[in-house]
Amino acid sequence: MEKDIIQIKDVRKVYRMGNEKIAAINKISLNIQQGEICCLLGKSGSGKSTLLNLIAGLEKPTKGSIIFNQQHIETMNENQLAKFRQQYVGFVFQSYNLLSTLTALENVSLPLIFKKVPLNERTKRAMDMLRAVGLENRANHKPSEMSGGQQQRVSIARAFINRPQVVFADEPTGNLDTKTTYEMMDLITNLASENHQTLVIVTHDLEIAEYADRIIHLSDGMIEKIEYNQRKVKVGHIPTEEYAVEINTDQHEKKGEIMT
Repeated sequence: MEKDIIQIKDVRKVYRMGNEKIAAINKISLNIQQGEICCLLGKSGSGKSTLLNLIAGLEKPTKGSIIFNQQHIETMNENQLAKFRQQYVGFVFQSYNLLSTLTALENVSLPLIFKKVPLNERTKRAMDMLRAVGLENRANHKPSEMSGGQQQRVSIARAFINRPQVVFADEPTGNLDTKTTYEMMDLITNLASENHQTLVIVTHDLEIAEYADRIIHLSDGMIEKIEYNQRKVKVGHIPTEEYAVEINTDQHEKKGEIMT
């Protein structure tokens, strides 16, 4: 059995809006295993992106604990969190988040600069990653000279360059056409599987969720149900038989609450 790389215990995130306090995440407990491809699925406002931000240390929970690689990240300060993310985490964003003044090679190698990797090794590793995502011939092109799909490939290469234990992908195909979406999902899940890395995908799209080992359905800031994908399939090759086992949690009967 794989070890749990992330343990979320009774996590709650409350935002103040005027005189009201709104629970965006409401007492969620969840473990994510090393090497697992996990999907946080839900509509807009379900809390899926907030939960990802909490797990990644981009926001702090109001209550509860988040143990990431045996470390309590909810107690870390900003400097500690920045160093932790550099060491253990990669990100793939919907908007790519590439630096427009840098080439593909420079964008991909950027995380290695912060780890003080020597220039020759940075260049070699970045070229290897660009080759892995099929963009070796675009190494010296800037984002404005590339298509959306090519920019997302650069973003994926950058996310994996540090060989992180966990890669977070927040709506990674939201700006892409259907064909490119499938190509990107094949690429990102294959990279994670080959290197036994944990991949956490946030999406509202059921077809994207089908790439995951486990699908966490979120609603009103709580886990509504969990599906274990017994036969992972690629989009466009969906078998006729049922592919997932649904597990309802004791949270699904509750609703997100407004605290006064």
